[in-house]
Amino acid sequence: MAGYLIGVDIGTQGTKAALFDTALGERAAAFEPSRLISPEPGTVWQEPDDLYRSCANAIRSLMEQSGVRPSDVLAVGLDGQMAGIMGVDENGEATTCYDSWLDMRCGKYMDLMREKAGKRIIRVSGGPVTYIHGPKILWWKNERPEAYQRTAYFVLPHAYVVGKMTGLRGDEIYFDYTHLHFSTFGDNEKKAWSGELLDLFDVDRAKMARIVSPFTIVGGTTREFAALSGLAEGIPVAAGCGDTAAGTFGSGMFEPGKLLDCAGTASVLCSVVDAYVPDTAHETMTMMRSPIDGLWLPLAYINGGGMCVRWFRDTLAGTPCAGYDELQAEAERIPAGSEGVLFIPHFSGRVLPNNPYLKGGFLGLDFRHTRGHLYRAVLEAVAYEYRYYLSVLHELYPQVGFGRLSVIGGGAKSPLFNQIKADVLGVSVETFQTGETALIGSAVIAGCGAGVLDDYRGPIQSVMRKKAAYAADLRNTERYRVFADAYLAAMEHLTGFYQEHMYRKAAD
Repeated sequence: MAGYLIGVDIGTQGTKAALFDTALGERAAAFEPSRLISPEPGTVWQEPDDLYRSCANAIRSLMEQSGVRPSDVLAVGLDGQMAGIMGVDENGEATTCYDSWLDMRCGKYMDLMREKAGKRIIRVSGGPVTYIHGPKILWWKNERPEAYQRTAYFVLPHAYVVGKMTGLRGDEIYFDYTHLHFSTFGDNEKKAWSGELLDLFDVDRAKMARIVSPFTIVGGTTREFAALSGLAEGIPVAAGCGDTAAGTFGSGMFEPGKLLDCAGTASVLCSVVDAYVPDTAHETMTMMRSPIDGLWLPLAYINGGGMCVRWFRDTLAGTPCAGYDELQAEAERIPAGSEGVLFIPHFSGRVLPNNPYLKGGFLGLDFRHTRGHLYRAVLEAVAYEYRYYLSVLHELYPQVGFGRLSVIGGGAKSPLFNQIKADVLGVSVETFQTGETALIGSAVIAGCGAGVLDDYRGPIQSVMRKKAAYAADLRNTERYRVFADAYLAAMEHLTGFYQEHMYRKAAD
């Protein structure tokens, strides 16, 4: 069918949008920066109307750039930030701000949930309790009871925007199943809300929105949104999914055993499996559902892994700062293991497994070490963390061979970073020429949901053009084993140090 599809990604730093033809050729792209409100450390939110307006503005930019007739747009798909939550009333209007995944005000409720039902939450919902939906809902219930009472449903930011785009009432609003691992109240395996967990924490079942597939067409664009965005009225809009789920889907993660490195602001290692095996032993891998029902995407991540690389360039690379190419050239001259330098990338604590006491740091420095040593150590630390994640995956899925890693995101541009990951993990690594895979994923989800596309595999695989491949140097793999083990030991020892000497002192 001739026409166009739109994908929209509501990210932390801004809203991205792209217009594709039905062969997934990109015709236009747009970006609207976010307004993050952070009046004090640990408090971060966004205004719901900002999210809605950013999507309308980004789509209007696509239409103006491309000159495409509004009637030729066949479907729209959205994805968004996954770990934050917000409330809406019976009319679908916001009752709270968007409580960002970066907001830490819910910390005491996170601790409460862990103490009361930590392993049970992992078994049922698929992931450990961090700064995610459940603790945030409890924070609203106990710290902002008036807003909690006004809230008819708790929803994701992209679902709120879709509701505004299509005029959904509160009882038509939804929660797509790719977010259930972050809910702490969902029965992930059954795609249902857990009465057991909701009752345990005294959360009103009626405030939990209906659970749907990302491919569900939930409505058509309203006249009001058409006027704001430049679209026609009545264009089908899909329920959509989380940004990481959309990115993995748009990267062709369809076959069990594949590994994906989302090398962006966070460093995410993800895989594909066809069985639900929650990680109750290590509390590391979280079981995200794929948009494709029946597939699972167990993942773990360094919160700010990519930010560490940028921090090094901006802070320690001189004035004016050296570029990434110069830093890479210096690091390439350094042997595997950075001659004993270790870097800890957990500037805000370790997320998975959760350890809030860790901080970032360099270890093992002496006078022979150079900027190249330090930069290489930053890259190696991400790979060491991934090595631990991969060891947990092998334990959870002993019959699955995880032998090939695809890399997307800004980090994929670094040949050295890719080679380090291949060597540390002992797997082959490949990169692609594909652009924003979340936008591709959301557009294809909308196209399939609206019946514009008959299949998702063919279109996505057709645009996944391989760019480069990296084979593991098994000699380096063996050398790295010692340093990767030392990295884990260092975090264990540092945790005790911080608990005993830093956090206790601060509390006193």
